[in-house]
Amino acid sequence: MEVINEIRFSMPSHSVNESAARAVVSSFLIQADPTVEELSDIRTAVSEAVTNSVVHAYRGTTGTIELTVKLLRGREIYIKVRDRGCGIADVKQAMEPLFTTAPEEERSGIGFSVMESFTDKLSVKSIPGKGTTVIMRKRLSEHGD
Repeated sequence: MEVINEIRFSMPSHSVNESAARAVVSSFLIQADPTVEELSDIRTAVSEAVTNSVVHAYRGTTGTIELTVKLLRGREIYIKVRDRGCGIADVKQAMEPLFTTAPEEERSGIGFSVMESFTDKLSVKSIPGKGTTVIMRKRLSEHGD
C-alpha cells in the first residue's frame, strides 16, 4: 500500500461533527479529482461511519472519533473511522440490513449496508468495551472512464 498523501484528525463524538468529517474528507480528496458521484459516495460512507460512532459507540457520553484518509497509488482511497466506545458484540449481526441497537430512536439499521454499497471494500473490527474500527476502500475511476 503505497501512500501518496494522507490526513488524520480526531473530533468529539457530537452529531454536528458528521458534516465536518464530510467536509474535511471532500476537501482532502479534491487533489485526486474524483467524479461528483465518487465524491458523493465517499462522503455518504464517511457520514454513516461517523454517525455509527456518535449514535452507538458513545451512547449518552462523549468520546473521540479518529478519521484517517489516505490517497494510495492507483487512485485508491483508504478511509479508517475508529472509536473507543462500547464496541460491537456481534459484528456479523450488526452488518445485517435493518439490524439496529437503537430501535427506540427510529434508526433504520442500514448504515453498514450503505457503507458497503458505496465502497469497494468494507472491513469492520470491534472488541466489546474497547471500540470499533471501520476501514473502507474505494478505487477512483481514471479520467475518461
